[in-house]
Amino acid sequence: MDTKIMLTEEQIPRQWYNIIPDMPGPLHPVINPRTLQPVTPDDLLPIFPMAIIEQEVSNQRWIDIPDEVRDIYRLWRPAPLFRARRLEQALGTPAKIYYKFEGVSPAGSHKPNSAIPQAYYNKKAGIRRLATETGAGQWGSSLALACSMFGLECTVYMVKVSCTQKPYRKSMMQLWGANVIPSPSEFTDAGRSILAHDPDNLGSLGIAISEAVEDAATHDDTNYALGSVLNHVCLHQTVIGQEAKEQLKVAGDYPDVVIACCGGGSNFAGLAFPFIADRASGRQVRCLAVEPASCPTLTKGIYAFDYGDTAKMAPIAMMYTLGHDFMPPGIHAGGLRYHGESPLVSQLYAAGAIEAKSYKQNACFEGAVLFARSEGIVPAPESSHAVRAAIDEAMLAKEEGKERTILFGLSGHGQLDMGAYDAYLSGNLEDYEYPEEKIREALERLPKVSV
Repeated sequence: MDTKIMLTEEQIPRQWYNIIPDMPGPLHPVINPRTLQPVTPDDLLPIFPMAIIEQEVSNQRWIDIPDEVRDIYRLWRPAPLFRARRLEQALGTPAKIYYKFEGVSPAGSHKPNSAIPQAYYNKKAGIRRLATETGAGQWGSSLALACSMFGLECTVYMVKVSCTQKPYRKSMMQLWGANVIPSPSEFTDAGRSILAHDPDNLGSLGIAISEAVEDAATHDDTNYALGSVLNHVCLHQTVIGQEAKEQLKVAGDYPDVVIACCGGGSNFAGLAFPFIADRASGRQVRCLAVEPASCPTLTKGIYAFDYGDTAKMAPIAMMYTLGHDFMPPGIHAGGLRYHGESPLVSQLYAAGAIEAKSYKQNACFEGAVLFARSEGIVPAPESSHAVRAAIDEAMLAKEEGKERTILFGLSGHGQLDMGAYDAYLSGNLEDYEYPEEKIREALERLPKVSV
């Protein structure tokens, strides 16, 4: 059997899968932070094009991918599915391990799967510029790429600590024409307010979202683009899982467990949602979301209405949250530092349809090094969480003496994250588990919503 399973460009999915019709129960409403009433399309028009708003609330199970988007997808899609035979041998496990590798995209991660359609719909709507935030830089670089493809300007508010840790992500964004601003900044009221209170603030995704939303809302020619959390982003990412299902058919296999790292939820949703759909037809498959112990949104957060950003400008959604003013430590898995979780992923977790697990970063990097020395690919720090969980599942199969088919998402490569590996290899990478008392303090400031 082949090491990598490839599809042809004609087999790129022609539709995105929308999980909303298959969710366990109705969705909770999204709330306007000013009126505390359910959001209307008119509320969202200052920051999103109508096509995106329609996708956000659609009950249509399959949504067509525009030809212009599929044409750009052809630059890297279909992404390969690998059988990790060398890792299996290193572990001495009877399990079969597959991984879907999204690091083949121009930006080196799964994020362009949503950046391209978001730029496309905004261009069609006559928008001139997009504003966004980024943590580790994968989303910012992906939107910069997408804007360059469609002739749009791009402003990226990058979490300050990540800007320092990952300077080449910033260089990549600038290479594709984006203006990169460390956040919190002096360019917005939200940023200035935070810096006045804490001049040394390292930044968070919640703060960067506040700045980007404010930028978009105060400029008529600018819209906002989000790289995770929202329904339409999860929708766009389902090309990952759809391709993986077809590739596993070629291999004559089907997973017992599907594993992906989870920050805001886009990578997990992209790989897992098409498999969760199979549960309705009786397929037994576990889906495991893996997050950092330093930002344990699903495993230690509360399921409640909360703001999507620190300045309380973004809509309020029902989600697992650590509190909108949660300040994560400066761990290297910057893409997993968001305080909240996708409402769709949250509802699935609350219903018991998916599982969640958290790891400290040294254990994740230990797994990433073993993977790199076995398979040759350097995982992104975010992806290392899925690698760790896949290794643990494989070792459990070994202990039990049972065969098991494991599929995990390698959401990106780590070739621009070598500072993190330097810290691990030199023994300077610190483990950090977010204290329960700090979580409790943040959760005391949740909005009071009654719907």
